[in-house]
Amino acid sequence: MAVVPAAAQVLALLRYLSGQSGPVRAAAISRDVGLPRSTTYHLLHTLIRDGFVVHLPEEGRYGLGLSAYELGSGYSRQAPLQRLARVPLTQLVDRCGHNAHLAVLHGREVIYLLEERAPGRPPLVTDVGVRLPAHLTASGRAMLAELPAAQVRALFPDPSAFVLRNDVGPASITALRALLDRTRKAGFAEEDGEVTPGFSSVAVAVREYLRHPVAAVAVTYPSGDAPAAAPLAAQIRRTALEIGRRLGARVPDTEGIARGARAQ
Repeated sequence: MAVVPAAAQVLALLRYLSGQSGPVRAAAISRDVGLPRSTTYHLLHTLIRDGFVVHLPEEGRYGLGLSAYELGSGYSRQAPLQRLARVPLTQLVDRCGHNAHLAVLHGREVIYLLEERAPGRPPLVTDVGVRLPAHLTASGRAMLAELPAAQVRALFPDPSAFVLRNDVGPASITALRALLDRTRKAGFAEEDGEVTPGFSSVAVAVREYLRHPVAAVAVTYPSGDAPAAAPLAAQIRRTALEIGRRLGARVPDTEGIARGARAQ
């Protein structure tokens, strides 16, 4: 089915606003989302009329409106992503024998929506509802690597945005860009002791039908019990693709990936 350009532009604009720490100017929206300025103003006017965006005339800035909050509240009540992901995540845990979780990106943080614990494995800091700095987690890195460079820069505008938990991890936009470039080339994200000393994670982004990273699937394990990253990532990718398929994404090579994972 063909994508409706106007709808895609509206969604891109709303996603951008939802990722900002506060209201922003129309020029910044136009630049960072990649829309002509006239198109940006037309979309903002329509969204203001329906309550999804508010205009702050004294500041000359735009932010999310009450309708956007109501939409988010409806999502929270229905929890469709958690419902769609639970079975694939359970199957992943059965295959790999380690704890797995599902997280979404919210600004510079990830929020953990779902955790499936393998028998005998210890509880993790990544419990449901926990927020962690996105640039330190494998889940966050997997999603950040799928975003446009301008959006990543907007999320991490200066050194104060780089919070560290254990004095390790990227502390500048240059270091983060290099890390995300390695993540894109590998096809999966990793972290080792940057969230919790002694534990490591591998993650793959979940993409919806517009190829936007809506979530990430990660597996966490004791660093001393580390499986080979590439075969584990192949298993996680199968799960991420299945969740994406349930969200309406096209999955072109599910069977090929599944065969490769089984062969490994």
